Amino acid sequence: MGLRDDLDRFREVGEAKRQDLSEFIQYGDLGQSRPDEVRIPIKIVDLPEFVYDPRDKGGVGQGGDGTPDVGDPVGRPQPGSGDGDEDGDGDEPGEEGAEHEYYEMDPEEFAQELDEELGLDLEPKGKKVVEETEGDFTDITRTGPASTLDFERLFKEGLKRKLAMAFDEDYVREALRVDGWGPATVFEWAREKHLPVSRAWIDDAYESIPADERSRWDSIEEMEANVDRETTAARIRREGIDEIPFRREDERYRYPEIVEEREKNVVVVNIRDVSGSMRQSKRELVERTFTPLDWYLTGKYDNAEFVYIAHDAEAWEVDREEFFGIRSGGGTRISSAYELAAEVLAERYPWSEWNRYVFAAGDSENSSNDTEKQVIPLMEEIPANLHAYVETQPSGNAINATHAQEVDDHFGDSDEVAVAYVQRPEDVVDAIYTILSTEAESASP
Repeated sequence: MGLRDDLDRFREVGEAKRQDLSEFIQYGDLGQSRPDEVRIPIKIVDLPEFVYDPRDKGGVGQGGDGTPDVGDPVGRPQPGSGDGDEDGDGDEPGEEGAEHEYYEMDPEEFAQELDEELGLDLEPKGKKVVEETEGDFTDITRTGPASTLDFERLFKEGLKRKLAMAFDEDYVREALRVDGWGPATVFEWAREKHLPVSRAWIDDAYESIPADERSRWDSIEEMEANVDRETTAARIRREGIDEIPFRREDERYRYPEIVEEREKNVVVVNIRDVSGSMRQSKRELVERTFTPLDWYLTGKYDNAEFVYIAHDAEAWEVDREEFFGIRSGGGTRISSAYELAAEVLAERYPWSEWNRYVFAAGDSENSSNDTEKQVIPLMEEIPANLHAYVETQPSGNAINATHAQEVDDHFGDSDEVAVAYVQRPEDVVDAIYTILSTEAESASP
């Protein structure tokens, strides 16, 4: 086994030791990752290698400055130096170092692994039409160039008409030989027998029969008892088909189905309460929940864009770096964020071209009646694949922290609104599952 094989093997061992995805989401350092690259810590086993010691400058049997001669006493080992601690850092032999490297995955791989771990199966919807192409000739029209005439269909329509119009001519002629029957009586009899014969044909046939043969049968019952009626199928097998009656109304022309290729675009509006009550522990829970959601949706869609809205009593748009760290000292009016979100989506992300997700988070504290009178109506008015609210209350619900419960009570089991509760890092994965599984259900046919 060569050095390269050893390296590959050690890499495999290291990747196998990367943090479990759930553990990474709950406790890992999310800040080491970028929007387009998820970096999960792993322990890498160092390969053995030869190292040249610059302190050993003498040859074999040679002494140097400060090196005892033969027979001289050797001093006591100094603390922190000696076998097993050549770097002098005081580590004991066998101690495991704290060095880590990172297993890097793109958002698409992250989304796939999260699907497998949580049992999700979200199929993104295509929105914006980016290309129209001609598919198979599966559609039919009444007009078109001769080269696209569907001759097989035309033949079948003509054949059906031929079969519908065919009747046993000899059988009808025998009815004209019943004593006392004329063309009028035979025509009525043929209608009762569902024979598709015209009155004109009967008149012509009657004229062709000699007068002395027009009384061959005393009654129609006698004729029917002595003359067998041949079926159309039997007659075609015996005689074949001389011609097929085609008509203009039977013509159909094939044209290609127009296939629309749709780009899977998504915009995620992340809303966060930055009022004075949102202290560090609450902000960290928001970041730990929203960041994997961003990675997941980036991996699922062709093109993902993000809008970050901070709010206290008023709302304003910020960049990602500010979003998770900013904190103000004002009160709280959650509806201000939804009002701004509605404006941004209407101006920049039309519903006909963009999948939309509106994720909001906070400690559920809101100004009086704002949830019922403003926020809920706005959530109902903003078209989106999914609305979600994440309550972060590490110490449990405060007395006036009712926003999440009000939203939950109003929308109930709706597949377009999800509410999740996060009190500690251990709740984060469950919250993500609650949100994404709701969207997966709404996306299913």
